[in-house]
Amino acid sequence: MGTTASGRPLAVIGAGAIGLALAAAFARGGREVIVCGGTRFERIEVTEAGAVEQWPVRHAETPGDLAEADTAVLAVKAHHTEAAATWLRALARPEVRLLVAQNGVEHRERVAPYAGPAQIVPAIVYLNVERSAPGRALVRHAGTRDLALPDEDAARDLAPELAAGGLRVELETDLRTVAWAKLLTNITLNPLTALTGRRVDVVRDPGVGGIALQLMLEAAQVARAEGAQLGPDDAHAALTWLENVPAGAPTSMLQDLLAGRPLEYDALTGAVIRAAERHGIEVPVNRMVLALLAAIRPEELHTR
Repeated sequence: MGTTASGRPLAVIGAGAIGLALAAAFARGGREVIVCGGTRFERIEVTEAGAVEQWPVRHAETPGDLAEADTAVLAVKAHHTEAAATWLRALARPEVRLLVAQNGVEHRERVAPYAGPAQIVPAIVYLNVERSAPGRALVRHAGTRDLALPDEDAARDLAPELAAGGLRVELETDLRTVAWAKLLTNITLNPLTALTGRRVDVVRDPGVGGIALQLMLEAAQVARAEGAQLGPDDAHAALTWLENVPAGAPTSMLQDLLAGRPLEYDALTGAVIRAAERHGIEVPVNRMVLALLAAIRPEELHTR
């Protein structure tokens, strides 16, 4: 299943929670990690199951510092992709494998305008990661896998390296269905926690749970039109899963709201609506939620 580390450095664009977790996996295999932009820190420090590991990093001063990198991780929020364009253009080379660890179902469409001929590898991430300080993260492994990648050459090259770094990686022949299945939960938990200001157990409220189900039923219909193998049963199963998520956990959108940061709704609910428009499908509940999310001003709430 491909080769292991090439000995060339790894570029990380977006050293937040997920970026740190993925960089740590590559660092375990001996990769030098180059961090692109953001707050400077001397090392990655990751805690997993009570054990702490550290690896040094270096920071790219200019895009030219990425000339030796043949692998990169893009882990900025989807709406920050354009802001990372300078770094992405420096990696727009045919030999570069660009692992795009972002939410949504539009990984390639979002990144291709900047990354050009690089080999774009969409990644569906299931890790639960909390970033406690620059360079420092707590990593939890939930469910049965940590990453789903397309069963393609570039992903087959990266999978054994990530697995050697402690991640449970699955190669999927139908990544479209996997991505849309995850999107079902992302378009419910993230928006509904942000709109109510409550944590994930808000979906246990019958009224909120009903809205969650309608959001997912609409999205499942759109997913089928897009070629994903999803139906109403998948929406009902996803709601059952959501209702059993441990109480008290926040979502990334709620955390962004509380911190006064922009919300990542366009890559989630926005993606559903764009796909629905391509197929002439009505998604009124998703449209309502998108309008409400777009009306939120996190920076104003943060200053009150």
